[in-house]
Amino acid sequence: MTTMTQTAVKPRPAIRPRIAARAGLFTFIGANVATVTALFFAAGPSDDVLISVGRLAGLFGALAMAFQLLLVARLPWLDRRLGMDRLTVWHRWTGFSLLWTLLTHFVFIVFGYARVENNGVVDEFATMVTKLEGILRAVVALALILLVGAVSARFARRRLAYETWHFLHLYTYAAVVLAFSHQIALGGSFASSPGAQAYWWAVWGVALGSVLAGRVVLPLARNLRHRLKVVAVMPESDDVVSVYMTGKHLDRMPARAGQFFLWRFMTRDRWWQANPFSLSAAPDGHTLRLTAKAAGDGSASLRSLKIGTRVFAEGPYGAFTTMHQRKPDALLIAGGVGITPIRALLEEISGHVVLLYRVRTQLDAVLLPELRGLAQARGAVVHVLSGPSDQAGPYGPVLGAESLRRMVPDVEERDVFVCGPPGMTSATLRSLRELRVPNQQVHAERFSLAA
Repeated sequence: MTTMTQTAVKPRPAIRPRIAARAGLFTFIGANVATVTALFFAAGPSDDVLISVGRLAGLFGALAMAFQLLLVARLPWLDRRLGMDRLTVWHRWTGFSLLWTLLTHFVFIVFGYARVENNGVVDEFATMVTKLEGILRAVVALALILLVGAVSARFARRRLAYETWHFLHLYTYAAVVLAFSHQIALGGSFASSPGAQAYWWAVWGVALGSVLAGRVVLPLARNLRHRLKVVAVMPESDDVVSVYMTGKHLDRMPARAGQFFLWRFMTRDRWWQANPFSLSAAPDGHTLRLTAKAAGDGSASLRSLKIGTRVFAEGPYGAFTTMHQRKPDALLIAGGVGITPIRALLEEISGHVVLLYRVRTQLDAVLLPELRGLAQARGAVVHVLSGPSDQAGPYGPVLGAESLRRMVPDVEERDVFVCGPPGMTSATLRSLRELRVPNQQVHAERFSLAA
């Protein structure tokens, strides 16, 4: 065991960035919900209650669609504080809310006008589609959203390749354009006053502008500045490989240990694929490194990359950084190739560090010589915990509450960073809750999203 030493602790910000970002986002959402409700009543509800409910649901659906765009815009300020995994969860729930509000809008409007016009529901729907401007566009938008919602359900998502799912998800942007044009054509609350029009144009301008800035302009600008290319490809084991990249002005790239990029290697057969891989070494201003396991076609083909291959990288993304460290000391827990962001954090994190590395066999412990070298240099402790995933020791599961307490007696006084496969991560988080480690000290990166 290495000698334990205390390193200088970096000063903490006065306001916790995650709490401040979450409070700001929720305040923004609440203010917009209140504004939309006020605009609805200012425009005057319909005499028919079904039509009134349908219109209000449509307004909330339009607002939810704008929020969806904001959540997936990959804005650096939000991503660094909340993390793409948390934003993705919120995006998912907002998506289902959007789906139900738009279905409510559709059903209540059709049934409401059928009652007012004393017409059959099917006949009324046919009349609206053929005679009212914007209705057909709205129906197509709803159909596209239903399609995206269906492929986003867990049972469907597991059966689709990432590239297929991502391609189908792009139909959301067509639905946004069609829905907004429908709102302009028939939205009574949209056109009720110059102030209402200015508000809706501002909401959609911010949402679409955020997507354009975060997903197009910023990645293009950074790649033009840094011009990344592959300089080395190093096997770490039979199925794990590290790729080293360099470029221009990397000291100006705002990347931190623990973050990840969406990497696109510009070869004939890979340029259209973007895969998320964490940095496996802290950025040093000269090179970037990713380490990946051959878990799919994208990661398996990394071994064949040629020196000099151009790289288009979107990012950095993720809140799995020392920016959120609250306590002087830390516990790092990694599972499998989830060690990659943990290894990078080991270079940068403050205080005394204990690292628990969970693997099936000792041979699966990639980057272990580097980990031990870093641990010796900074006075950290590394434990490699090998064995089958269902193996239990004398104190219960290997990463169970009792085992964690025995290995790290002061666990509740540390920040805990966890990265690994979903099952291992979820089990570890349950153990930390059982040990009453405060939520603000627990930081998890889901391997399926960022590793």
